[in-house]
This record gives sequence, structure tokens and C-alpha cells, in this order.
Amino acid sequence: MKTNLLSLLGLLFLAEIAASAEPITFKLWPDGPPTSMVAKSENTVKLIQSYGGVGRDRVSDVSDPTMTVYLPEKPNGASVIVAPGGGFVFLSYAHEGTQVCEWLNSLGVTAVLLKYRTPTRDEREMFELPVQDAQRAMGLVRQHAAEWKLDPKRVGLLGFSAGANLAGHAAWDRGTRTYQQLPELDDPRGPDFLVFIYGGGFLDTNDKSKFRTGFSIPADAPPAFLLVAHDDGANPVEAARLYLEYKKLNLSAELHICSKGGHGFGMRQDGKPINDWPKRCAEWMKIQGFLEPKSQ
Repeated sequence: MKTNLLSLLGLLFLAEIAASAEPITFKLWPDGPPTSMVAKSENTVKLIQSYGGVGRDRVSDVSDPTMTVYLPEKPNGASVIVAPGGGFVFLSYAHEGTQVCEWLNSLGVTAVLLKYRTPTRDEREMFELPVQDAQRAMGLVRQHAAEWKLDPKRVGLLGFSAGANLAGHAAWDRGTRTYQQLPELDDPRGPDFLVFIYGGGFLDTNDKSKFRTGFSIPADAPPAFLLVAHDDGANPVEAARLYLEYKKLNLSAELHICSKGGHGFGMRQDGKPINDWPKRCAEWMKIQGFLEPKSQ
């Protein structure tokens, strides 16, 4: 009965998308997330204020996460879940979110904007609840692939900064899920490909030549596109270290390190070569076969 209801909801959702050119948003956890968030500490409140607070392009206090589906005019069957950055304090919702979805649509890719739970800086691990949300989104996309005319084996995950950190954990961690799996909605697989933009958090705090304790790139890690600016702190060291591990394991990866760009550029254009990263990423996706039209 539950499976039939879910199928009906999926069909109704598809019909709603088809009837509207506007993106459609719905909750990841209709009955509420499986894990409660820790209340914001005073330090986290002050940190948010130090960034200038929140506004139209900066989202915080997300306790009921959602995903928003952007359908292209000519879908090729590929889909990418987009995770904006923001230090697990807020989400940079425009230049690392909505604008990225519009670019993906121009490639024929169905974009899914993930509004994951934040702030989570007071949690035991800042990434855990956001990773739950990313896993749920991947499960939902694959569950409804047929209705939404998607290829369940071409579900990518693209993240910036903290969003890249959660994307990396979703792609590389092989531990037990931190929440009760629902077979009708969840798929234990990670993303089929990963786009990792100026991410970090996987190296040892004191020795950047080593990964943090308990982390390693698995032998079945998905193909990865890694991009960072040379003038972005330790992040280029991290990207290079991750790439070398992919190379050591004979896994598919592509690494770009541009001399200038700093951190947090997203889809902004300021005349630097790194602003062309969407073109390089599109070329990589095409070469990997992720942009091929879905066979009927």
C-alpha cells in the first residue's frame, strides 16, 4: 500500500513539474528529519552575524531540509544534486546554488538544489546531518528516476566548500548509515560521479600530508572532478592529495588548480581563468559519458 502511494505521489509530482516551467520544491523528510539538530550556541550565532547575517542569497536556520528540481528543456537523463557551501553556517544559495542549477539545465542535466540542514557547527561532526540529507536526496532521485525520465546510474553530486565536504563524505565514506533506511526511498549507493569545488576537511589538522584518522578513498570511489585555486589556503594541497590517491588506486579523476581565484567564487565572473570552470567541468562530464542522451 505504501509503495503504491509513493508511486502515485511521484506521478503527481511529475505532472506538477510538467505543468510548470518553475522549479518544484518538496521536503526530504515529510515526517521530519530522523535526527534532531543541536540548538545554536552563542558562538555560532556570533559567527553568523560576523558574516553579515543572512539574506536573499544566504540561507540559514534550515531544520526542515528540501530539494528543488530544475528540469531542462531537453533533458538527457543525467541529474546532479547541488550542495552550496557556507561553512556549515549558512548556504550560499545563489552563486553556489540556483545559478549552478541553471547552468546544468543548459547542458540538458536535471539539477536538484539541496537545502540541507544548517547551521550544524555545534554537532559532533558538522557534516553528519547534511550528509543524511544528501543521501536522502540521492535515494529520492533514484526512486523516481522512471517518472522523472532520469538514468539512475547517472546521478551526480556537486558541492562547493562545505557542500563539497558533505559531497565527499557521501561519495567516499563506507560506514553504516546514521539513520534508519527506508527501502522504498533510500539507495545505499553514493553518487555516480562527484564534482568537488574548493572543498576540504579530509586532511589531518596537524599534518597535511595525511588524511584525517579513519578516512580513506575507497576502491570503488566514483569518478571525480576536482577544482580549486592555488591561493585558497590549504585547499589546493587537499585537492592534490585526493587526486594522488585516486591515481594510486587507478580511479578516474581530473584535477584543476588555477593560480588565482581565492575561495567562494562559485558562478561569479571577475575576469580570472578559474571563472571558466563550468566549461571544463562540462567537457569532463561529456568525456565521461554523463551527458549522453538517455536511451529510450
